[in-house]
Amino acid sequence: MISKAKIKYIKSLEHKKFRKIEQVFVAEGPKVVGDMMQTATPKTIVAVQEWFDRHHVSSETELIVVREDELAKTSFLQHPQEVLAVFPTPPFTASPTNQLTGLEIALDGVQDPGNLGTIIRIADWFGIEHIYCSTDTADAFSPKTVQATMGSLSRVTITYGDLAERLASLPPTTPIYGTMLDGDNLYEQSLATHGVIVMGNEGNGISPRIKELVNRKLLIPNFPKGRKTADSLNVAIATAIVCAEFRRR
Repeated sequence: MISKAKIKYIKSLEHKKFRKIEQVFVAEGPKVVGDMMQTATPKTIVAVQEWFDRHHVSSETELIVVREDELAKTSFLQHPQEVLAVFPTPPFTASPTNQLTGLEIALDGVQDPGNLGTIIRIADWFGIEHIYCSTDTADAFSPKTVQATMGSLSRVTITYGDLAERLASLPPTTPIYGTMLDGDNLYEQSLATHGVIVMGNEGNGISPRIKELVNRKLLIPNFPKGRKTADSLNVAIATAIVCAEFRRR
């Protein structure tokens, strides 16, 4: 059984203000919670008895057995999935090293939590372990973002900070890629094995301040050439296309 106070506490974590105060976030479902538990110990687990019967949980974790209807009162999902867990927010790296040994994704004002979560999942799929986010990018630890990562949040480090400052701190020879309408055909370019891939805001693309720091402009061409097509691609889809081309080389 779960108390009204505990339900109220968990529900408050939908809001960034309270997540920041408590330094925690919520994950839901066997897949997402299971992946997160491989790298972090949850503070609280709320689950049906069947889930607990299948899992060994640290003695440090508060365990709350609930019925399905009680889980529904706590869940942020339309269709709750056996388990909800409250995890400590991992510490952010305020100033990551300016020496890149591989690829890094930088997000410039990506607003939609679903897009952000999908990009984190894409980064995980393509072996990109770090994403640097501008301060106006959506919160990686909101319930919607966490669910969209499908557990990839446990394997990708997220940092928030001044993106322009971050890019300017890199050695001048570092390739900084950005997708733009005046860029060069992605499929005809020489792509490095290290560098930064900048992806911009859903409506406005890469901001002027960040554009000045991009030294490799890329274009994802539409097909066939000259045909009227959609004006743009979803930022998560564009990220997947670019990352796939980098890894194909």
